[in-house]
Amino acid sequence: MAFVPIYIVILGFTIVVDYFAGIFIENTQGKRRKLYLICSLIANIGVLAIFKYYNFINYNFSAILGGLGITNPIPYLSILLPIGLSFHTFQAMSYTIEVYRGHQKAERHFGFYSLYVMFYPQLVAGPIERPQNLLHQFREKIDFNYDRVTSGLRLMAWGLFKKVVIADRLAVVVDTVYNNPEQHNSLKLIIATVFFSYQIYCDFSGYSDMAIGAARVMGFKLMNNFKNPYQSRSIHEFWQRWHISLSSWFKDYLYISLGGNRVKASRWYFNLLIVFIVSGLWHGANWTFIIWGALHGFYLVFALITLKPRERINKFLFFDRSPILSVFTTFCLVTFGWIFFRANNIDSALYISKHILTGVPEVIAEFTNNQSISLFHGLGLGRRDLILSIFLILLLEIIHYIQKKKNISEIFLNYPSYIRWPVYYALIYLIIYWGVFENRQFIYFQF
Repeated sequence: MAFVPIYIVILGFTIVVDYFAGIFIENTQGKRRKLYLICSLIANIGVLAIFKYYNFINYNFSAILGGLGITNPIPYLSILLPIGLSFHTFQAMSYTIEVYRGHQKAERHFGFYSLYVMFYPQLVAGPIERPQNLLHQFREKIDFNYDRVTSGLRLMAWGLFKKVVIADRLAVVVDTVYNNPEQHNSLKLIIATVFFSYQIYCDFSGYSDMAIGAARVMGFKLMNNFKNPYQSRSIHEFWQRWHISLSSWFKDYLYISLGGNRVKASRWYFNLLIVFIVSGLWHGANWTFIIWGALHGFYLVFALITLKPRERINKFLFFDRSPILSVFTTFCLVTFGWIFFRANNIDSALYISKHILTGVPEVIAEFTNNQSISLFHGLGLGRRDLILSIFLILLLEIIHYIQKKKNISEIFLNYPSYIRWPVYYALIYLIIYWGVFENRQFIYFQF
């Protein structure tokens, strides 16, 4: 609305449609209930399709017609994509679907329903909430609680640290390399790709931490959106730990509706591929996102098809006793997928995919010839910041590992205030001193 004031009408339209659709669904029986649900879904998906996918579809339609020597008569639209449109659209859709399934009573208070759709902490980048978790909280009396408020502020500070200290520092290298991949060797492509894996994690989970923390300060509880995803032992486990609110949304409303795994094997594989292709399309109107989604779908299908022989091989080679190998393999697969997610276009993604390892012999030769310093030139960061970036990634994974064993927050709270408060001030100081303040938007704002 700050950019285009009339865009508030978009939210107003979907809110009014879904508010009344929920009431009508609850008050009617038979086919009319499904009709109201369909009207609600068409309204939400229609708005999303126009603003996010119209020009993408039109561009590909023009390419097809151009191949036949025909000019496309349909004009392109000069429209700005509303920030966070996909997030509040999916949150609104979950409401009417849950009412239709009988898992949620229709909300009669228009203000409370509007607040559910437009709850500001998570409006633009999630977590994508469900009505059962959030709506009832707006009616509960919330008293000031010191422990709850400080807990929320700590989480906000940690999220801010991940965003401006880690993610935005790594972004300098990622942007430098990915904007001109042809000018960089294999080592730089590998570094930039690994850095992007942590950039997108710290950027997105940092926002989620700040959203959850801000809501907690006010007395509201939002769902957890990440759970140490890069320590996953399989792609299936990765998607149980990454963007949990979206993964569970697709599982509950698309995957299960298609039949899930309660069908024959070929249909099961098809369902997985469809869900992940749609997930890729949800992230952006670009073939790079579609390929990224299809790639993860392929990972899962391939894992299912080869499950038994892989288990035999792992047992024979004792790999099943070394979970670190599974974690490393999963991280490599996920990181390779991020190439398509981050690349500016298909050509860049294919170039990086082809050259990310082919130049390794030349890199090794330069190392042996004592030319290793030149290998890191042109990354956008000086030697000090590059070392700091690697240190921060290692620190993050160490914290995640400790958190998996023990609750760091609970341990920290057992320390006296004369220890806790210096730590708070130190964290704030590090954010100010180490933060990269270049006014970088959160990556997921574009979705």
